[in-house]
Amino acid sequence: MKKFVLAALLISSLGVAFAAATNGEPRLSNMPKLGLSAGKYGGTLTLSLPASPGSFNYYGITDNNTYTLIGNVFEGLVEYNLETYKMEPNLAQSWTVSEDGKIWTFKLRKNVKWHDGEAFGADDVVFTYNNIILNTEAKGNSAAGFPKGIKFEAVDDLTMRMTLPYASGAIIQQLRTFIMPKHKLLKYSIEGGAKPSDINTVWGTGSDLNEIVGTGPFKFSSYTADQKVTLTKNTNYWKNDAFGNKLPYLDKLEYLILKSPEAQVAQFKAGTVNALNITGAQFPDLKQGEVNGAAYKVIKALALFGSPPHLSFNFDAKDPLLARLFSNDKFRQAVQPAVNRQRIIDDVFNGLATLPGTPVAPVSSFYFNTIKYLGEFDLKAANAGLDALGLKDSDGDGIRNFAGGKNIEFSLIAPLDNAFFAGGPIATIIQNDLKAVGLKANLQTLQNSLVFSKLNAGDFEAGIYGFGNQPDPELRKAIWQPGGDLYYWHRAMRSSTPGGTPNFKLMKTWEKRIWDIFDQASKLTDQRKRGALYDEWQLLNAKNLPVIMIAKPANIAAVSNKIGNFVYNLGPIPGYVTNHIAYLK
Repeated sequence: MKKFVLAALLISSLGVAFAAATNGEPRLSNMPKLGLSAGKYGGTLTLSLPASPGSFNYYGITDNNTYTLIGNVFEGLVEYNLETYKMEPNLAQSWTVSEDGKIWTFKLRKNVKWHDGEAFGADDVVFTYNNIILNTEAKGNSAAGFPKGIKFEAVDDLTMRMTLPYASGAIIQQLRTFIMPKHKLLKYSIEGGAKPSDINTVWGTGSDLNEIVGTGPFKFSSYTADQKVTLTKNTNYWKNDAFGNKLPYLDKLEYLILKSPEAQVAQFKAGTVNALNITGAQFPDLKQGEVNGAAYKVIKALALFGSPPHLSFNFDAKDPLLARLFSNDKFRQAVQPAVNRQRIIDDVFNGLATLPGTPVAPVSSFYFNTIKYLGEFDLKAANAGLDALGLKDSDGDGIRNFAGGKNIEFSLIAPLDNAFFAGGPIATIIQNDLKAVGLKANLQTLQNSLVFSKLNAGDFEAGIYGFGNQPDPELRKAIWQPGGDLYYWHRAMRSSTPGGTPNFKLMKTWEKRIWDIFDQASKLTDQRKRGALYDEWQLLNAKNLPVIMIAKPANIAAVSNKIGNFVYNLGPIPGYVTNHIAYLK
């Protein structure tokens, strides 16, 4: 029987009130299964970033380095319990939901201050949602995750009401989005008379860091481009731990900008970097160091979050011959058996990866088993599929030709600075196997941020990339619903207006059905009905291959023995950190 335990935990019951077990006190659970303990105050925790942040504005850019930093500085209304993955109060102390599931009333915490001493309140929450999160011209907006017609309004200084056009089964998870200070950003907002896109200009990397104020445990202190970002403790942070100790324990966070995986590992081994997310390729060396008595440990975790790599082909490639080929479902179905997943799992990830979901993580309660549709690595089958499309090597040079004689040749872009779906080993294996079936892929490895920019602008032919898994498929709607802002392999159907209705005429039949599935599931609260719809979506993905999923890496971390309260349950949560409870022993 399919399990919906996690899904049920993540969704608040309708028609009842929800409040923290501590009767509203700003206190964390000690999460006994995770072994958290009372910590020691002081010290600097040093971590790494693979590249400089593009901005300090979470909503003004799409950049994982920015997101890593911002998670220390800003907070949402709710957060995950790291033991159960149930949504718990954060800036919201409690909430109630009407019987029909449409009206949510949030009581906010008292005495929460922004870093500059200004009081946090309902006006900040309403301002953030109406002017930034739902602003489709903010580059990092989350409008796709919320139903059209949603309303946010302040009832009083510490009460906010959210009114939905229909009950939604995953809406509470969307409220993890970070709340911004109205008093700092009003003049850049629609409400303040600015253009909708002006919010993207705020808090660039050359900004006065004192202007960037959050409610979180740390605040920006200094930034040296391409070298280091330093954050210091927010001494007025509102949250205590389960032992009654004021958080955070650490005095500082430092992020060293180390652009290669080799440099990151070297700095970790030297003790300069205290913790590091690592890959299966890096695991044996570091694990051997632990066995030999090095002052660190290597931790493996089930992978719910994390970004499984995929192979994509641009349905809208500038070359019309490639566009016609890539958008042909039978072409991608023919290519799939040429992807040697087991070799990638064994050689690139040292066995610390599994066959992927399509594209739900196998550990997720929403996972529908489509492994049989992945098939085995079979170059003979791939060749037969390409032959059936009439793609022959007509001139005997080892490369198949289009009708008319042109070689089937295309660029394949992949990130060189992302060890988890790196351009090197994975892309080289795929490039060689494509060559074995008569397809010439010219590999280009670029910086991760540039790869993403090219993909999302449609400026590519084929690519290798990855998007993070989440507990609920609705949280990935912008990626997997056709016409979404990140559905980059078939951009032509996107609306010319950000967040607008896509061009259904350009959708394939199966894409239209997937669009309907996400639309229907977002309006349901019955988790079994939602699960059945998402099962159908995963099956459609497995059969039609909008992208070809490659593998699901395990989450692995190397962490210094000096760090206490290092939480690594189902892996790192994108945009969410546990540095507020970590300490140096």
